[in-house]
This record gives sequence, C-alpha cells and structure tokens, in this order.
Amino acid sequence: MSIWTRIAESLSAIGESVGAFLQAVARTKPAPPEKSVAFTIGMIALGAKMAKADGVVTEDEIAAFKQVFHVPDHELSGVARVFNLAKKDTAGFDSYARQMAKLFEPHSVILEDVLDGLFHIAKADNAYHPGEHGFLREVAEIFGFSHAEFARIRARHVAEADDPYIILGLAHDASPEEIKRRYRQLVREYHPDRHIAAGVPEEMIEIATARLSQVNEAYDKIMREKAA
Repeated sequence: MSIWTRIAESLSAIGESVGAFLQAVARTKPAPPEKSVAFTIGMIALGAKMAKADGVVTEDEIAAFKQVFHVPDHELSGVARVFNLAKKDTAGFDSYARQMAKLFEPHSVILEDVLDGLFHIAKADNAYHPGEHGFLREVAEIFGFSHAEFARIRARHVAEADDPYIILGLAHDASPEEIKRRYRQLVREYHPDRHIAAGVPEEMIEIATARLSQVNEAYDKIMREKAA
C-alpha cells in the first residue's frame, strides 16, 4: 500500500483540522517516523503554508509542490484536500513544524530534507521574499537548527549567498584538513543510500541526491581555489 493510499484512508480522521490530526498522531511516535502518514501529511501541510508565506499562492509554487511530491494522478484529490485544508486551517505553520519536530531528534537529516523541500517551493517564483525567509528561519529554529546551520542550508538555494564555505558550514580560514574532514562528514550524512536504507519517501531521496551534488560542487570549488 502506498503512502498516498494511506493518506486517502486517513482523510476521515483528519476531519477539518490538519493541525489537530497531527497533534493526535504525533503522540504515538510512529516508527520509523519518516515512513509514516503523519510525516507526509505534515510535509504537505508545511508546503501549503510555505506557498502562502509571501501572501499569495502562485501556480509556480503549486507546480514546485508537485515536483517535491510526485503524487499519482489517482491520488491527487486526497493530497489536494490536505493541501487546501492546511491553507485554511487556523493552526499556524509553527504548530505544524512543532508536531513534525516531535517525530525526530533535533536537527535530524530528515528535517533538513524538509527544509530543502520548503526552499524549493519558496524559490519557485524566482524570488525569495522576506515573508518566506521569516517562515523558513522559524521552522529551522523549531527543528533545532542554529542560525549558522540555517545559513548553510539557505546557501544551497539563495543565489546571493552562494558561498561554498557556508554550504559546507566552514569558516573561510578553515585548514585543508578541516575542509576534507567536514566534506567527508557531510557525504556520510547526506548520501542517498542512507535515506534508501531508512525507507524514506522517494521524494526525500531526490532532495538528498540534489543536496549531495551541491556539497560536492562546493567542495570542488574550494579545492580549485586552494590549488590556484
């Protein structure tokens, strides 16, 4: 049974409040959480709130949401209902983020996947708005990421912060040994094989693959600069 079918079967339990549903299921601490309906519904709900963060939901943002979640055509109606309920839900995005954070350890790699997916939606209209920045920064704080960690994550998405040292989470005066050590650590943490082994949704594996590519590019750029 696919995660989308399980979401469709959960719609009656969701009722009219995605926030209340997430609060209820978060108490059960599903294992593994990244394969749970609670995780996927929480990601859909945060995606819906992200799309509204700049005041309007654009077609580009909806298209970006569909890129993050490759939903089969026959399951679209159920996912669309969750998305639309979340947009209208009186619960704020911070409530959704807190419920999702309860499923994982602070600054989990899976929670970093979630932030990457939300950034993908935020930049869909080729702009990064202050409202979107505030949304993402607060979600990152709720997920347990420091300001420096958030800057590192943002640097993978926001062009004006395209600094390879920030992407790797390094100081500009880091030694070659520190750079190599940090690079190896990130490759271990971000490698898609770890996500595959954990059984996370396919969409999260694609996000992890793209993130690892950015880490490789940042490392290569630093090494080229060092060799010049």
